[in-house]
Amino acid sequence: MYAIIDLETTGGQPTQDRITEIAIYIHDGEKIVDEYATLLNPGRAIPPFISQLTGITNDMVSDAPKFHEVARKVVEMTEGCVFVAHNVRFDYSFLKKEFADLGYNYSRKTLCTVRLSRSLIPGQPSYSLGKLCQNIGIPLENRHRAAGDAHATAVLFGRLLKITTESENLPHGQDTSHTLSRVDALAPAGRRPDGTKAPSPKRVAAVQSAIKEALMPPLVSAALVASLPQATGVYYFHNEAGEVIYVGKSINIYKRIQQHFAVDVKSRKSLEFKNSIADITWELTGSELVALLYESHLIKLMKPAYNRAQRRSVFPAGIYLRVDEQGYKRLAYGRADARNAEIPIIALGNQYKAQGFLYHKVAKHNLCQKLCGLYKTQGACFDYQVHHCQGACVGLEPPESYNLRVDEAIDSISYEHETFVVIGEGRTELEKTIVLVENGSYRGFGYVDETFTARKLADFRDVIKPYNDNKDIQQIIRLHLRTKHKGERVKVFG
Repeated sequence: MYAIIDLETTGGQPTQDRITEIAIYIHDGEKIVDEYATLLNPGRAIPPFISQLTGITNDMVSDAPKFHEVARKVVEMTEGCVFVAHNVRFDYSFLKKEFADLGYNYSRKTLCTVRLSRSLIPGQPSYSLGKLCQNIGIPLENRHRAAGDAHATAVLFGRLLKITTESENLPHGQDTSHTLSRVDALAPAGRRPDGTKAPSPKRVAAVQSAIKEALMPPLVSAALVASLPQATGVYYFHNEAGEVIYVGKSINIYKRIQQHFAVDVKSRKSLEFKNSIADITWELTGSELVALLYESHLIKLMKPAYNRAQRRSVFPAGIYLRVDEQGYKRLAYGRADARNAEIPIIALGNQYKAQGFLYHKVAKHNLCQKLCGLYKTQGACFDYQVHHCQGACVGLEPPESYNLRVDEAIDSISYEHETFVVIGEGRTELEKTIVLVENGSYRGFGYVDETFTARKLADFRDVIKPYNDNKDIQQIIRLHLRTKHKGERVKVFG
């Protein structure tokens, strides 16, 4: 049994929008055997542009039941059924969220008629419900209303179930309405003992495959996903034009991408992202650290549309270390200047963030606000007056003891060693990865043969490819070095 479902909502984000209408058609594989539709009171205002699209107004839902009043009906009707929808991710995610808010875990097998249509009716100019129904001769009344869209999806689903091998490859642009009518006559004649029609093995296989692949993007083949390596590296999602729209990394590319596809959509943009994925490519890195570094570099270089994190390539502010005439080490925040040879201890997105970061370090390590440029005064800083500063600002604390705490603060935001090499696993057993940090700055990474030996720092410089240093890179390396990693060692210089 199949439950063909369509929803109308107050917007495209399941995490914050609500359902305004639901329609369910129960299909036994041959015909519709039950149906249910109702408006729902979402408990919030319907945006004007949504009302314009669906025709559902606030007045129409004011006296309608709330979701919790129809939840039992939805559970009972869909019990034991496969959840079917056009772009099933969207509708299924909304229903799961509504049930989750009631403390109930709603779980059904799912099937997407977009993906099934692409498989069984290839070559269509569009697989949106409206255009697909128009092209293959399915009447679609009350567009963007739950009952109208769900009924059209049910008719589409019934026809898809009856498509046989002889009618799978329809020429592009062909009027398929008469073909699909002919397909109805090709339904298998096999019978169950009770006299009802038994589904053909091809139909069973097609449906089982569609259920298994329901959560995959409609443009991505199961064969492509099966070919993904279970190894460490970076991967690229491409759209139909071949453009990279997302870059990711993982220690197991196959499992990570499966997780991408299994996660419920949180918004319409998330659904659009998954539906736009047409191809997947990858590069193996061997080392997890190299995968992290290379992913960050690629995101800044390519700026993929769906990578929001790490897209910044310029960090205009930072924290600097200076020593004054009295021997006090002074931390200061300031604007980063490419013309200035001074390298910040840590680079940050803007001066406001740099100032906030320094305030945090001053409080945590009991440093002087005045010496850190956070309190302008001729005398003692405010913290000294409330006994949080030990008097470095007025010469009461000697530089030797004050500088020890400055060093602690620096250690907490910089590398343990100034110059070091991280040697990790390569892409094969005969290869190693090299990551070089010199004078506190990331220089790049490279690959060497397992027999490679280096006696001096210059040997490592010769085998790496240079890459830019920045705040994200610094954070990646610091976090990575906090834990031990199998097959990895650190060689320190100086």
